[in-house]
Amino acid sequence: MNTRWGWFAVLLVVCLLVGGVVSSVQAQEHPTVVVLTFKGQLSGILVSYVEKGIQRAEELNAEAVIILLDTPGGSINLMDRLVQDIINAPMPIIVFVYPPGAHASSAGTFITLAAHIAAMAPNTTIGAASPVGFSGEDIPETLRKKIENTLAEDIEQLARRRGDKAAQWARRAVLEAAAADAEEALSLGLIDLMARDLDDLLVQVDGKEVQGAFGTRTLHTTQVRIVEYPLSPLDDFLNRLITPSLALLLITLGIQLLVVEFSHPGGYVPGIAGSIALILGIYALGVLDANYTGLALIALAFILFLVDIKAPTHGVLTLGGILSFVAGAALLFYQPFVAIPWKTIIALALFTAAFFAFVIAKVIQSQKRRPWTGMEALVGQKGEARTDLNPRGLVYVEGLWQAEAEDAPIPAGTPIVVVGYEGLKLRVRRAKADT
Repeated sequence: MNTRWGWFAVLLVVCLLVGGVVSSVQAQEHPTVVVLTFKGQLSGILVSYVEKGIQRAEELNAEAVIILLDTPGGSINLMDRLVQDIINAPMPIIVFVYPPGAHASSAGTFITLAAHIAAMAPNTTIGAASPVGFSGEDIPETLRKKIENTLAEDIEQLARRRGDKAAQWARRAVLEAAAADAEEALSLGLIDLMARDLDDLLVQVDGKEVQGAFGTRTLHTTQVRIVEYPLSPLDDFLNRLITPSLALLLITLGIQLLVVEFSHPGGYVPGIAGSIALILGIYALGVLDANYTGLALIALAFILFLVDIKAPTHGVLTLGGILSFVAGAALLFYQPFVAIPWKTIIALALFTAAFFAFVIAKVIQSQKRRPWTGMEALVGQKGEARTDLNPRGLVYVEGLWQAEAEDAPIPAGTPIVVVGYEGLKLRVRRAKADT
């Protein structure tokens, strides 16, 4: 019996060893390709996502990393960071502008040209990499030239290895906001190939020789194991949150709800919801690399709205608040490659002014309204002393009350007015003849 169990154990070990060898051989025969989906405005979350994806690919000894790109652009600082990550990657990076209808605009142009292999799907576009001002117009001449010249040199260096035509077009993309579809990009040498989908891409890049920080490598992608590395649910939620329009909306809504809570305390819901919205909005601003001088101007706008309600100036402060809000909101995102959401800014400015003019005014009016019940309702009411108040006695004010005279003694039958109370005892004084 022991002999049988011994042989069984030996057989089991042999099977495990053989299985490991087979798996190793299969892994060598079928290399791994890691696929990342980069969709949305260039943000710190997406850059970190690509960096984690490259690290994951290195752990898997992947043949290559494919980035499915669809972006309108974003911060120059984040763009530089991602371009460096791609150039210094330990394996080939393939940037594929996909799906049809996708864009590699502004900073996305730099990212595509930085790839070891660049590809585009039909009906996709690349380019329009000029830095812009508040609403897409040219920024001041001196600053514009400095930014454009720097970006033009950077993008020309990226495109130089793709030929003179590609380098010339790349400069035009910055200096003249040139754009190209997939067919034109291929004819200019901006990209290496066009592909219908991921499978078509893998077939076309098979056998291509690429050079990079990893040295020279020939790709083998006909029979690969595709490992998709998606954003985590939390990162996906935060990435959807990070847009200039939504960030501004959250900031504005958060402040408005907090104003309602402080003006009319006790509801809790506006305060909690406003705090959450404000925190999320500030987080989005931080990820978007926003200018916090703009946030200060927005805060000034809310102060002007409040002051104009409490000390009316015939709308002068409200007008100043609107201008401060618009300037601050635009300044939040004043950087190249970031579009300013002008429609959202103007709509929010007008809505906020109306909000303070109506809602907060109603709250303040309700706080000043005369009480109708309780001891507070008796303050200011007139009555008559029923006994001598020297200083205490009885008065009649919608009923008999203990009272105390605040000034000289008050004879019985004298008209009195209630000026305050302590517990259930009224404080009164003589009513003037005209009342």
